[in-house]
Amino acid sequence: MSALLPLVILPWLRSRNKVPAWATSVYVGSFLLCAFGWEIWFTYGLVAGDPVDLRRTDVLTQFLPIHINWLLNSLADAGAITLVGLWLMWLTAGKNAQVFQSWHWGAFAVFMLWCLGQNILVEMFLYHDQLAAGKPLSWAPLAPGGPWLNPTLFQFSDRTITFQGQVPWLLAPWLIYAGVIALARKDNSAHDGS
Repeated sequence: MSALLPLVILPWLRSRNKVPAWATSVYVGSFLLCAFGWEIWFTYGLVAGDPVDLRRTDVLTQFLPIHINWLLNSLADAGAITLVGLWLMWLTAGKNAQVFQSWHWGAFAVFMLWCLGQNILVEMFLYHDQLAAGKPLSWAPLAPGGPWLNPTLFQFSDRTITFQGQVPWLLAPWLIYAGVIALARKDNSAHDGS
């Protein structure tokens, strides 16, 4: 649902002018950032990691085949994480669209907390079996320490939260927010110039 629902909701909201034109570009850009930043690398274990089908149960691999794992995860990252995070920024800023025109540390903190918070919950409860200690994730552009720099940050019951599992969502919000500002300013300039 979190992967596929935004594919329906975003065009519907755009058709009703409920979200700015740049939201579609942010969605596509975020999808590409997540896919090429870590999801493809983690799914296939491209550099010193195990592929996802070796890190999880056979039943889950049958339900979610390896070749669509990265696609669905990237779609969920772009929609349920990025777009919902931007919506939360906007809400907590009093529905002030200026948070998308220039850097606002408070709004960014909300976005960062959303991104990291959801990822910690995902690692602890949804993907704990495939992200556990002893199941190495690949190096990836947004996980540059690879499996070689992957300390356990903390444990919750028998579940571990590792640095490598969190670092993509520690880096991605900076890139996404900078991209949002650039796209929103460009869109605003186009409207001012017409």
